[in-house]
Amino acid sequence: MTTDVQERIAHATAILGEARRVVVLTGAGVSAESGVPTFRGERGLWRSYRPEELATPEAFRRDPALVWEWYQWRRGLIAECAPNPGHHALARLALQRDGVILVTQNVDGLHHRAAREEAGRLGTADPEPAFPLEVHGAIHRDRCSGCSRVTDATPGEEPGPPRCVSCASPLRPDVVWFGESLDPTVIGAAQQAALDADVCLVAGTSALVYPAAGLPELTLRAGGAVVEVNVGSTPVTDAATVSLHGPSGEILPLIVGG
Repeated sequence: MTTDVQERIAHATAILGEARRVVVLTGAGVSAESGVPTFRGERGLWRSYRPEELATPEAFRRDPALVWEWYQWRRGLIAECAPNPGHHALARLALQRDGVILVTQNVDGLHHRAAREEAGRLGTADPEPAFPLEVHGAIHRDRCSGCSRVTDATPGEEPGPPRCVSCASPLRPDVVWFGESLDPTVIGAAQQAALDADVCLVAGTSALVYPAAGLPELTLRAGGAVVEVNVGSTPVTDAATVSLHGPSGEILPLIVGG
């Protein structure tokens, strides 16, 4: 590790250590280090379908069994992955300090798993402080397509989506599909957290998908600092107070403490 990198790590650690309020934004890069597929490009093909052809309300109305099968397949792949040191470092940060809010663009639920595991290690009864605001939803939950009742994901390999116990409408994954709006309560809470934060810690995101990509800018405009951790440059890099290039699973444990 070069002297310059060591100095930037020390700078980032100091900024985070002095902050009273921290908002963390994570993206696909954090979970890619756990082996979670991105479902983009040729590797994202499933039975000749692309995600854009299946992750839509229209596809679910047209062929709910096909869409459900695809999501059950995705759930099986994600179940084989485990939270990496980056997930665990952020979970410890949120559990051990007040004023930390996690926001994620990921739907894989690995932040939840890390929170529960770290709460167990720390002897903390409640892992909820380390649960993120999931701006794109979560694949580990189901949502009724009729009454919007949310439940844990339905296990098993039954063909087609099961029915809601409340209204008998078909269940769907609790994720935001192409063409759907984000939950205004969730994204509103994330934006307010960014405005209130002394530091926005950005990890593993390309910073291209809005409105979540705008959170670092909100913190900067409010007079806060931005610390970026990513494998390469992004639109956030030039404006960041400190930018660290490398795997988040290696860098995050170094800068968040715990």
